[in-house]
Amino acid sequence: MAAAGIYNIDIGAGGNCVLVLECELIVVEGCILGCCQDGQAIERMEIMEELVKRVRDAAAEYGLWRAGDTILTALSGGPDSMALLHILQQLAEAEQLTLAAAHVNHGFRIEESAREAAVVAQWCAIIGIPLKFGELALPDYIERTGMNAQAAAREHRYAFLHEAAAACGAQRIALGHHADDQSETVMMRIIRGTSPGGLSGMPVSRTEKNVELIRPLLRINKSELLSYCDRHQLPYSTDSSNFKRNYFRNKVRLDVIPYLEKLNPKLPESLLRLADMARSDDDYIEQQAVVLFKERVRLEAGRAVMNRSALTDIHVALQRRMIKLILNYLIQEKDAITYERIEAIREAAKHGSISGESMDAGGGIRFSIDYGTLLWQQAKDSNSFGPYEYELAEHAGRLLIAQTRMEWIVDTLNIPGKDWPTRPVSRYEAWFDSEALAYPLFVRNRRPGDYMEVLGLNGTKKVQDMFVDAKWPRSKRDTAPILCDANGRILWIPGLRRSVHALVGKTSKVLRMRVTCLSE
Repeated sequence: MAAAGIYNIDIGAGGNCVLVLECELIVVEGCILGCCQDGQAIERMEIMEELVKRVRDAAAEYGLWRAGDTILTALSGGPDSMALLHILQQLAEAEQLTLAAAHVNHGFRIEESAREAAVVAQWCAIIGIPLKFGELALPDYIERTGMNAQAAAREHRYAFLHEAAAACGAQRIALGHHADDQSETVMMRIIRGTSPGGLSGMPVSRTEKNVELIRPLLRINKSELLSYCDRHQLPYSTDSSNFKRNYFRNKVRLDVIPYLEKLNPKLPESLLRLADMARSDDDYIEQQAVVLFKERVRLEAGRAVMNRSALTDIHVALQRRMIKLILNYLIQEKDAITYERIEAIREAAKHGSISGESMDAGGGIRFSIDYGTLLWQQAKDSNSFGPYEYELAEHAGRLLIAQTRMEWIVDTLNIPGKDWPTRPVSRYEAWFDSEALAYPLFVRNRRPGDYMEVLGLNGTKKVQDMFVDAKWPRSKRDTAPILCDANGRILWIPGLRRSVHALVGKTSKVLRMRVTCLSE
């Protein structure tokens, strides 16, 4: 399977480079794992020490880890993540770190992905790093859901990384994003439109699901990482999709930045400098806003109150931050918090009527002015319904949900030995293995904290996030019927998604559910 030695190679068109040199290679099923140009041992050691030192210094500056931490490296097989793992290895003993790695196959590039997985698996075995491996069927998932490919890949990849981190007890997940990625991110946000905070690019670290996501390479260029890999005989693969211009990031990397570099050859450095300055300014303004928020805002159940002058007498930048902090506290669905809504509230607070002015603040929150008081609270919609819950027995037949004008039709099908498909054609029909269900079943509307173990997704997803991703109208989300079992597990949301529970396989008893909308 593997061979090592000194070879003369000529990697021509279709390969990763075009050159002829004497190299030391490791080959796995025809895939080049690494090469080192002869006579560069001294220079190689200097580069290794320099990059390792820079990563160590960045970790100390930003507190990326602590002694005793376990760090899981997201190992794609590309040069960035392979260099990151190697650098962390050089630091592990002195920094008292335990290392693990995780690799996920998204299922897009069948043969290429298989080669990447083989390279990663063999390399981790060689260097003694435990590897968590995940396999996703994203093309099928995207076809079923219509979700954007990059968004779906990111969602599933991060879900797998969190699962792998939990399995190995990791407190940190190390990501291989580097300086070139950061400059591309800033440029993408400039093109699309962003706030001053958005100019800060990707954070060096952030907390997600009680795990810290860290990016130790954000100050290191791609070219430096490639040199590091080649000179230290690190295996890496090249993702062919990185050269396809149907992705916005690739257009920015391959076309936009090279064109602008003709006007400013140091554009990437300028973008990185902009990100650093924007991050510092953003952190400072956020800290000041949090102090004022604690001093001036009174929080109650489902509402926030403050004096009008307490908002209008501070700088406009802090006004916007204060409003955003209030909405963040009250609104679960963060996509409802937009610049336009924040600015409308700010203008109303400053120039609006003394009393009686009211407006939609997004996410089911209404903003109003009562003389010298500003109030944010849950909107009172006369057309909305309160919480509801209906029991759905195994042989219910038909059930009408008055709040939604939807009728549930339940059949029990007994066909011995039949292999039932797991996905009915319509999203308003679902089949379950009747013997795997915990009865009685219930149909209810959503509740705070609801989550589902979604079919096709590793791990769980918040119901509110599913509504947001599917772009369901907010007026529809509070009354949407949700099917649960006797243990409270969410089984199905008609028209949206079903769970992994009670899938139909080789069973003789199938519970079939169909939902129809009744005319007004």
